[in-house]
Amino acid sequence: MPIEWMNSETAPASPGAFSFQAGDGPRARISLRPHRSLPRSGFAAFMLFTFAMILLPLLGVLGTPVLWGLLPFLMLAIWGLYAAIQRSYRDGETREELALWSDHLELVRSDAGRPTRRWEANPFWVKLNLIKKSGPVPYYLTLSGAGREVELGAFLSAEERQELYDDLTRLLGRNV
Repeated sequence: MPIEWMNSETAPASPGAFSFQAGDGPRARISLRPHRSLPRSGFAAFMLFTFAMILLPLLGVLGTPVLWGLLPFLMLAIWGLYAAIQRSYRDGETREELALWSDHLELVRSDAGRPTRRWEANPFWVKLNLIKKSGPVPYYLTLSGAGREVELGAFLSAEERQELYDDLTRLLGRNV
C-alpha cells in the first residue's frame, strides 16, 4: 500500500494536545511510497522468462550467419529491460514521511542518491492546496507555509492524491 497511516493511540504524558515542544510523539504520522508492481522476488523469474522467449525464435537460425546479426540486438533488448527495471527499483526507494503535532508539522523526503529534504511549519498556518486540472498532473497536491510550497505524493495516482487531500483536510481541521 503506497499510503500508510500510523496514528498515535495513546494519550500524551502531559495534559492537553500532543506537543512537539514537550517532546511528545506525533498525533498522526503518514508514510508515502511509490507502488511496486513487480517485487524483487519475481524479478529473476521475469528476466528468465523474457530471456527464454527472446531466444526461442533464434532456434530457427542456429548455425547460420543470421544468428550473429540478430544476437547483439536481442541481448541489447534484454540489457535495456534489466537496466530499466533496476532504475525503477532505485526510484521506488523514495519515501515521504509526514508527522503532525498540535503545534508542528514536518515533512521528510528521502530519495536514493540525494540528501534528505526536510520541511517544517506550524499546522495552523499551513495551506493545503489541491489543483484539480491545471497542475502538472491531475489532482496536484501541495502544502504551503513557512515561506515555502512543497509537493506531496508526487508518485501517487490521482485517486490516491484526492484521498490523501481529504484525509489531511480532516486531520488539519479544515472544511472540505
